[in-house]
Amino acid sequence: MSGTSAALKPPADAVAPVRHPDAPAPGELLGAHYEQCFGCGGEQAHGLHLAARAGDGVTITAEFTVQAAHQGAPGLAHGGVLASALDETLGSLNWLLRTIAVTGKLETEFVRPVPVGTLLYLEAEVTAVAGRKIYSTATGRIGGPEGPVAVRADALFIEVKVEHFIDNGRQAEIQVAMSDPDQVRRARAFEVNP
Repeated sequence: MSGTSAALKPPADAVAPVRHPDAPAPGELLGAHYEQCFGCGGEQAHGLHLAARAGDGVTITAEFTVQAAHQGAPGLAHGGVLASALDETLGSLNWLLRTIAVTGKLETEFVRPVPVGTLLYLEAEVTAVAGRKIYSTATGRIGGPEGPVAVRADALFIEVKVEHFIDNGRQAEIQVAMSDPDQVRRARAFEVNP
C-alpha cells in the first residue's frame, strides 16, 4: 500500500513469519472463530459472514457479499464495513501462526466504491513478526481474484494472552466460550479482537 505510516513498517530486526505446524492446510475453510462475531459469525443477522480459507505460507483468502444492511451511500458499501472485512481477514491470519493477537493499528485505503450485491474477494498475508508485533497486509477485489482492486489495508497486530479477553469482555459471553468442550473452538473464540 502506498503511503503506509511508519508504525506499520516492520523494524529492521523483524523476521519472516512461520506457519504453525498445526495450522489448517492450504484450501481449508477456517470457519467462524466465534458465532457472534460481526465479521465471520453465522449467528449475526447483519454480519459479514466472511468465509476465510488458509492459503500457502502465512496467507489466506476470504470472501463476503455486500448486503443491503452494509450500505452507507445508497447502493454502496459503507467504508466502515469494508474496513471491518479487512480487519477480520487480517486477524484471521493469526490462526495460521496459532497466536492470540488483537488489532493495534489498521490503515485502510479505499480505491473504488463497492456496490451492494458485490462479492468482495480478499487476500491477506503476514509480512513480518517482531517480538509481539505481527505485520500484515490485505487487498480486496471486486468479483474475484482477478477483479479490480477496491480496498487495501496494512495492519499491526499485537500478541496478547487470553486474559486480555477474560479481563475486558462481558462475563456471560466469556463463560460460554470458555466452557465449550471443543478445544479448537474455545481457543479460536479468543483469537481476534481490539
